[in-house]
Formats: sequence, structure tokens, C-alpha cells
Amino acid sequence: MTAILDPGAIAPRLEAAVPGSVRSRDGGALTLQPESLDAAIRFLRDDPELDLVCLAQLTAVDWETHFELVYHLQSLDLNHLLLCKTVALDHEAPHVPSLTPIYRGALLQERELFDLMGIHFDGHPDLRRMFLWDGFPGHPLRKDFMGMPGTLRAGLPGFPHESGVNAWPVPGSVSAPGAPPARPGGAPSRPQGPQT
Repeated sequence: MTAILDPGAIAPRLEAAVPGSVRSRDGGALTLQPESLDAAIRFLRDDPELDLVCLAQLTAVDWETHFELVYHLQSLDLNHLLLCKTVALDHEAPHVPSLTPIYRGALLQERELFDLMGIHFDGHPDLRRMFLWDGFPGHPLRKDFMGMPGTLRAGLPGFPHESGVNAWPVPGSVSAPGAPPARPGGAPSRPQGPQT
């Protein structure tokens, strides 16, 4: 089974090797400053005790105000994995350094994020759309892709843990149209009287 490395144990070593590179270490991930992403990732790859030579996965999260990029770095020989993140603070024109000079496997993963999320990877040798055609309007995995007038939004309105206007109702708290009203316990009330 692949071991997950503790970012709290790695952060001091990384900070000593690349000062100012660690933005935070929380939630099981090491968040890196975008300005020092290249040097920090090179250290994580080249350090023999870490040996994180494989970019197993690259993905992004649209937080509506900024993007968070998530890098899954893995050592195949030592059988461990480290979760690293960085942020692109400009939501309208997100830019981060490309990791293609460090990991050849970043080539297609960065193109995918450019195509579907609109994130630009500075220094990428062939940054162009991968799935959609040139001239396609927008980036379909962004939360603002199908902006609608007023407070209407495309897709799911949110998730149970969210709050505010974007919150998805907890199952059982709202009755479906035409269904009997929900009881305080969450289950729909049963009609009274004989059934036909």
C-alpha cells in the first residue's frame, strides 16, 4: 500500500532548501508559493529521501475567487505519495508555472486544465486545447461557465456542507413537488385514513 507523506515533516526541509516556498501545510497537503513552484518541485523530485519522480495526477479546484491546483507527486521506488497545492489568485486570467521541464507527464495534464478550466501554464511548450475545438466559448469546468442572469446558476446548486444561497438542501428536509410534506424527522408523512 502506498504511504502518504506527512507535509508537516517535509515542510521544514523544503523551506530550508527553497526559502519562502511553503505557503502553508494543512489538510494533508503542502501548499507552495506559485513564484517558487519550479524550485520547490525540483527539490521534491531530486531529494533522494523523497524521490518524487512521478507526477501521478494534476487537477484544479475552482473556488470562484481563485483556482487551487493539486499535484499528486509519487515515488515509485519508495512507494509513497505527497499531495502538493498551489494557487492562481487571478480568477479571470489564472497563470502558474508549467511543470513540463520537470515532469514530461505534465504536458497533457496541463493542456487538459487549460482546455477545461482556462488555467495558463507559463513555459508550456504546446499549450492549446485538448478536447474542445479552437474558438470554443469558455472553459466548461469553471463554475462561471454557464453564468445565468440573476441568481440562477447552471448545474448543481451546491453540496450539503455549503451555506448560503448556493446550499443544496439536506435530503429529506425539502419535499419533492407533489409529495406529502416532510415530518420533523425527515421522512415524508403518510396519508391518514383508509388506502384504496
